[in-house]
Amino acid sequence: MSNYPVEAIRTVALVGHGDSGKTTLAEALLYQSGAITVAGTVERGDTVCDFDPLERDYRHSLSSALVHFQHGGAEIRLLDTPGFPDFIGQAIPALAAVETALVVVNAQNGIELTTRRMMAWAEERGLCRMLVVNKIDAERVDLPALLTQLREAFGREVLPLNLPAEGARRVVDCFFSPAGAADFSSVAEAHQALVDQVVEVDEELMARYLEQGEVTPEELHAPLERTLREGHLIPLCFVSARTGAGVAELLDVLARLAPNPTEGNPPLFYKGEGEAALAFHSEPDPARHVLAHVFKVVMDPFVGKLGIFRVHQGTVTRDTQLFVGDGRKPFKVGHLLRLQGKRYDEVDRLIPGDFGAVAKVDEIEFDAVLHDSHDEDHIHLRPLAFPVPMQGLAIEPKRRGDEQRIAEVLQRLVAEDPCVKVDYHPATHETVLRAMGELHLRYLLDRMAGGFKLEVATRPPRVPYRETITRAAEGHHRHKKQSGGAGQFGEVFLRVEPLPRGTGFEFVDAVKGGVIPGQFIPSVEKGVRSVLAAGPLAGFPVEDVKVTVYDGKSHSVDSKDVAFQAAGRRAMLAALRAAGAIVLEPIVAIEITAPEARLGDLAGDLTGRRGQVGGTEPLAQGLTLIRGQVPLAELEGYAGRLKSITAGQGAYSLELSHYDTVPQEVQQRLAAGYKAEQEED
Repeated sequence: MSNYPVEAIRTVALVGHGDSGKTTLAEALLYQSGAITVAGTVERGDTVCDFDPLERDYRHSLSSALVHFQHGGAEIRLLDTPGFPDFIGQAIPALAAVETALVVVNAQNGIELTTRRMMAWAEERGLCRMLVVNKIDAERVDLPALLTQLREAFGREVLPLNLPAEGARRVVDCFFSPAGAADFSSVAEAHQALVDQVVEVDEELMARYLEQGEVTPEELHAPLERTLREGHLIPLCFVSARTGAGVAELLDVLARLAPNPTEGNPPLFYKGEGEAALAFHSEPDPARHVLAHVFKVVMDPFVGKLGIFRVHQGTVTRDTQLFVGDGRKPFKVGHLLRLQGKRYDEVDRLIPGDFGAVAKVDEIEFDAVLHDSHDEDHIHLRPLAFPVPMQGLAIEPKRRGDEQRIAEVLQRLVAEDPCVKVDYHPATHETVLRAMGELHLRYLLDRMAGGFKLEVATRPPRVPYRETITRAAEGHHRHKKQSGGAGQFGEVFLRVEPLPRGTGFEFVDAVKGGVIPGQFIPSVEKGVRSVLAAGPLAGFPVEDVKVTVYDGKSHSVDSKDVAFQAAGRRAMLAALRAAGAIVLEPIVAIEITAPEARLGDLAGDLTGRRGQVGGTEPLAQGLTLIRGQVPLAELEGYAGRLKSITAGQGAYSLELSHYDTVPQEVQQRLAAGYKAEQEED
């Protein structure tokens, strides 16, 4: 492996909305740099980055892919990420691994949901941001209008480094060697705007510029790096990844202008726990001790668990002893890997800025910090914020005996994607797989069937209703059983009372005089609790109830645990039936981010779902945040409805707020359904 300094490395993430052409652009960069001899296409399914069989079937990136190439003396490390919102959990981690976010915009579609999200998230992480307008040669594009929209959305800091020329067959440089005519605007004016923007951050250079009227590109390099770090400049490049127009120029921009690990804003690490944690920045020094961050985990069917990491400090070599997080036992790096799409190449060392991978280390998890020092316990990188997966399916294996296997497969899916969650609901006895949307769920099911050979049955998850009572009541039961031999006897008197919402369950022993011997009180409580699992009205768990056992009878010979369990259960059922049982439904707090123009439609839709709008808040870039509350039962199909109303520009998150009484007609329907089930059983 060739030796190169840290200053030669450029780390770049291709991010942006789906269908903006990121994978095709990555292929064009690989081809233009000489890393590959033939450029593949998404349509043929032979690109370096989209190598998974499902990606070829879907014709879209479903996971992030790593590639590397050289250009102009620079070692470029590039992450190609999915763009559809359903797969955002694979794209966000790239922001923790790079200095530069290259946000790709489809010239035909303009600014889309993931464009806005990635620009905001990259800014929040302190990354240098560049915009790339792709598909400039497509039909029905208005590039001058798009440039105006980008500047309106992301600020006057957006300035073109080049402009299309000759009908978008090539681009002309506006920074290094400004000359020639563009299809629109003026190359000279674009150059002037860039220089004016850059010199603003350097008073000495600005004074010289005002005095001389010109500065060289070499003089602009250092202040330009500063403008990128501070977000004072967001360079814009035009390309057509399909024809190659602007690709060579983009390579030059990455090699000459993109920051190296010593120039970008260093990532923020923390040492310690809670409020006592101390923040510090890593140093991109190969001679210091190792700090690396695992930003991706792959469950490869051939090499096993693969932990993919970015080196932030120190040098990782074969035979290096590394600790995982707070683990006390180190592992030895046996095979140090570099990824080129699906290809794994062994390397001797990795320095700050490099991406690498190690295989078959069970302790490695997503977001773990790898280090080589006993003194670096409790170190973690500033965490990324992920949207909560809301779309769910209840799943169960089709074949008997696959229960353990389905748990193992789900664990692997969760390990790979931070936006995949698995919940088990004791109330409904369901395992629910949650993802970001319908497409995400379909992909996960296809992975289970194709990659893991596991067939599952699916259905919409049941709503976790609850039952409670509205008034105090009493219950009594005498359990007496005589069958020739030893008998069974136990008698229980108890009282139930409603508790405030969210209190749960309270059991009180108020028996006096030993009418129920103390050793049988736990049996009574066990019988009472058995009723809580399935209430008498509609079969849902009972909560917010206080039960007081105050009297009873026992027999010196025939009283047994089983007798008092049965008596407690029957007495509890009798009390609940007399206590005005009602059904409660979960009410969730919902936050919707959508274009401001769709506010009225979304508010009306929420109201039609028995929801309430609690308030709105204007956001940047023409978006609005809507806060409200809505019954969870009314949100079936909401993801599709939101997509329809906002033309794919909306997103939402849910959080349980509280439980409240269901409308009378809903309660009658649920009770009738439960009664029919019991009669059928």
